[in-house]
Amino acid sequence: MPSACETFGGGVAVITGAGAGIGAGLARYAHRIGMTPVLVDIDAPAVTALRDELTATGGAAHAETCDVRDAEAMVALAERVHRDLGPVRLLVNNAGVEQFGYLWDTPVANWNRVLDINVSGVFHGIRAFAPQMFAQGSPAWIWNLSSIGGVAAVPLQAPYIISKHAVLALTECLRLEVQLAGHDHVRVQAVLPGAVKSNIFEAAGGVEDRADVAAAESQRAAMLDIKAGAMDPEEAAAVVFDQSARGEFYLLTQPEYVGSAMAERAQVLTSRVPPALRTERRFDPTKH
Repeated sequence: MPSACETFGGGVAVITGAGAGIGAGLARYAHRIGMTPVLVDIDAPAVTALRDELTATGGAAHAETCDVRDAEAMVALAERVHRDLGPVRLLVNNAGVEQFGYLWDTPVANWNRVLDINVSGVFHGIRAFAPQMFAQGSPAWIWNLSSIGGVAAVPLQAPYIISKHAVLALTECLRLEVQLAGHDHVRVQAVLPGAVKSNIFEAAGGVEDRADVAAAESQRAAMLDIKAGAMDPEEAAAVVFDQSARGEFYLLTQPEYVGSAMAERAQVLTSRVPPALRTERRFDPTKH
């Protein structure tokens, strides 16, 4: 079985949301195994600092400031990368944001932000990069970041959970469409991280003063408690790269933890049991 280094080393990896969290972990690991990461984020200082960190140890890395919500900016990015760096071996549609609070309290702008970044951002990445990856003829991979939340029902995080269910379905459909179109050299894979250290909870949207702010902030606090024991992003990246190199479709940062949530989801659907509140109201890796 080929290793991650043998499979991906020497190629170009485009990673959105690379400024922090699992995106930065994937970028660091990609660079470590000999890839040239293209660090894409709306946060220019973050990707510039990461580029400088990576290139200080040797090898190449490139920082690109781009908003994944901007379809044409993503097309322009794909054209630049292809022109200046050559074929893309790995596209990682990772950029994502969170939202806390009751669904009826969620500001419309926050709802649109989550769906535009978490779902449309994935679509824009595929639309921009996939045609070139099909045309280049060499082996290539597309990873879309869903989440353990993509196989769960969680209160007070509905926009995020909805978005991750959507990304999982999008990725499953994309895999079938790529096969149907005969692009067998491009592998499509779904990444489902469990608890991985990031700043997504601190940066998450909340609700307005007229709404139930306490409920929203209690969920933020609960998720920050989970963050304290979460997996290191680069360790998570190593697991994902290894699973991808083995040809798996569902790439799980914590196979037992995320896998148990997948099994639970399957049981809920087959038994047609309605969703029930958990005592802790959140996913806790120590309880899965």
